[in-house]
Amino acid sequence: MARKDEYSDIKESEKVATVFSQNTSFNGTLKFDSSIKIEGSFRGKILSKGYLIVGEKAKVRADVKAHSIVIAGEVKGNVEASERLELLPTGKLYGNIKTKKLKMADGVVFEGTCQMMADAQAAQAL
Repeated sequence: MARKDEYSDIKESEKVATVFSQNTSFNGTLKFDSSIKIEGSFRGKILSKGYLIVGEKAKVRADVKAHSIVIAGEVKGNVEASERLELLPTGKLYGNIKTKKLKMADGVVFEGTCQMMADAQAAQAL
Protein backbone atom coordinates (compact mmCIF):
# COMPACT_ATOMS: atom_id res chain seq x y z
CA MET A 1 0.00 0.00 0.00
CA ALA A 2 1.33 3.42 -0.95
CA ARG A 3 1.84 5.76 1.96
CA LYS A 4 0.96 9.45 1.70
CA ASP A 5 4.63 10.39 1.97
CA GLU A 6 5.36 8.24 -1.09
CA TYR A 7 3.62 10.87 -3.19
CA SER A 8 6.87 12.81 -3.12
CA ASP A 9 5.76 15.02 -6.01
CA ILE A 10 3.07 16.72 -3.93
CA LYS A 11 4.50 19.24 -1.49
CA GLU A 12 2.69 20.32 1.66
CA SER A 13 1.51 23.54 -0.01
CA GLU A 14 0.10 21.56 -2.94
CA LYS A 15 -2.23 19.22 -1.06
CA VAL A 16 -4.92 17.35 -2.93
CA ALA A 17 -7.91 19.65 -3.49
CA THR A 18 -10.42 17.01 -4.67
CA VAL A 19 -10.75 13.25 -4.19
CA PHE A 20 -12.88 10.89 -6.28
CA SER A 21 -13.51 8.08 -3.76
CA GLN A 22 -13.54 4.34 -4.50
CA ASN A 23 -17.30 4.47 -4.96
CA THR A 24 -17.04 7.19 -7.62
CA SER A 25 -17.33 6.43 -11.32
CA PHE A 26 -16.87 9.21 -13.87
CA ASN A 27 -17.07 9.30 -17.67
CA GLY A 28 -16.15 12.28 -19.83
CA THR A 29 -13.52 14.99 -19.99
CA LEU A 30 -12.01 16.13 -16.71
CA LYS A 31 -10.26 19.52 -16.62
CA PHE A 32 -8.72 21.02 -13.48
CA ASP A 33 -5.96 23.43 -12.46
CA SER A 34 -5.00 22.33 -8.94
CA SER A 35 -4.86 18.70 -7.81
CA ILE A 36 -7.09 15.63 -7.88
CA LYS A 37 -6.75 12.12 -6.50
CA ILE A 38 -8.77 9.39 -8.20
CA GLU A 39 -9.54 6.30 -6.10
CA GLY A 40 -12.53 5.08 -8.14
CA SER A 41 -12.96 4.56 -11.87
CA PHE A 42 -12.63 7.09 -14.66
CA ARG A 43 -13.13 6.78 -18.40
CA GLY A 44 -12.54 9.56 -20.92
CA LYS A 45 -9.88 12.28 -21.09
CA ILE A 46 -7.98 14.19 -18.39
CA LEU A 47 -6.43 17.62 -19.02
CA SER A 48 -4.74 19.58 -16.24
CA LYS A 49 -2.11 22.16 -15.39
CA GLY A 50 -1.99 20.63 -11.91
CA TYR A 51 -1.27 17.34 -10.18
CA LEU A 52 -3.03 14.02 -10.68
CA ILE A 53 -2.73 11.10 -8.29
CA VAL A 54 -4.16 7.74 -9.36
CA GLY A 55 -4.75 5.78 -6.14
CA GLU A 56 -3.98 2.08 -5.65
CA LYS A 57 -7.51 0.83 -6.32
CA ALA A 58 -8.24 3.28 -9.14
CA LYS A 59 -8.94 2.17 -12.71
CA VAL A 60 -8.43 4.92 -15.27
CA ARG A 61 -9.18 4.43 -18.97
CA ALA A 62 -8.09 7.75 -20.43
CA ASP A 63 -5.49 9.74 -22.24
CA VAL A 64 -3.96 12.01 -19.61
CA LYS A 65 -2.14 15.34 -19.88
CA ALA A 66 -1.09 17.00 -16.63
CA HIS A 67 1.77 18.90 -15.02
CA SER A 68 2.73 16.04 -12.70
CA ILE A 69 1.24 12.57 -12.29
CA VAL A 70 1.65 9.87 -9.64
CA ILE A 71 0.27 6.42 -10.51
CA ALA A 72 -0.32 3.78 -7.82
CA GLY A 73 -3.33 2.16 -9.55
CA GLU A 74 -4.08 1.13 -13.13
CA VAL A 75 -4.08 3.43 -16.16
CA LYS A 76 -4.91 2.36 -19.71
CA GLY A 77 -4.14 5.20 -22.09
CA ASN A 78 -1.36 7.53 -23.13
CA VAL A 79 0.13 9.70 -20.39
CA GLU A 80 1.85 13.05 -20.85
CA ALA A 81 3.33 14.84 -17.85
CA SER A 82 4.92 18.19 -18.68
CA GLU A 83 7.02 18.07 -15.50
CA ARG A 84 7.10 14.62 -13.88
CA LEU A 85 5.61 11.12 -13.90
CA GLU A 86 6.03 8.80 -10.94
CA LEU A 87 4.98 5.13 -10.99
CA LEU A 88 4.71 3.57 -7.53
CA PRO A 89 5.28 -0.18 -6.89
CA THR A 90 1.57 -1.00 -7.30
CA GLY A 91 1.24 1.08 -10.47
CA LYS A 92 0.21 -0.37 -13.83
CA LEU A 93 0.42 1.66 -17.02
CA TYR A 94 -0.70 0.32 -20.39
CA GLY A 95 0.08 3.12 -22.82
CA ASN A 96 2.79 5.46 -24.01
CA ILE A 97 4.62 7.93 -21.78
CA LYS A 98 5.80 11.41 -22.67
CA THR A 99 7.44 13.33 -19.81
CA LYS A 100 10.33 15.51 -18.73
CA LYS A 101 11.18 13.43 -15.62
CA LEU A 102 10.32 9.80 -14.88
CA LYS A 103 10.55 7.85 -11.63
CA MET A 104 9.62 4.17 -11.76
CA ALA A 105 9.66 1.89 -8.70
CA ASP A 106 10.43 -1.83 -8.64
CA GLY A 107 7.35 -3.94 -9.32
CA VAL A 108 5.69 -1.52 -11.76
CA VAL A 109 3.85 -2.96 -14.76
CA PHE A 110 4.48 -0.85 -17.88
CA GLU A 111 3.58 -1.74 -21.45
CA GLY A 112 4.25 0.97 -24.01
CA THR A 113 6.93 3.38 -25.13
CA CYS A 114 8.59 6.26 -23.32
CA GLN A 115 9.65 9.59 -24.78
CA MET A 116 11.64 12.01 -22.64
CA MET A 117 10.92 15.69 -23.35
CA ALA A 118 13.44 18.53 -23.27
CA ASP A 119 12.62 21.64 -21.23
CA ALA A 120 11.30 23.51 -24.30
CA GLN A 121 8.98 20.64 -25.23
CA ALA A 122 7.64 20.38 -21.68
CA ALA A 123 6.82 24.10 -21.61
CA GLN A 124 4.75 23.73 -24.79
CA ALA A 125 3.01 20.51 -23.66
CA LEU A 126 0.27 22.28 -21.70
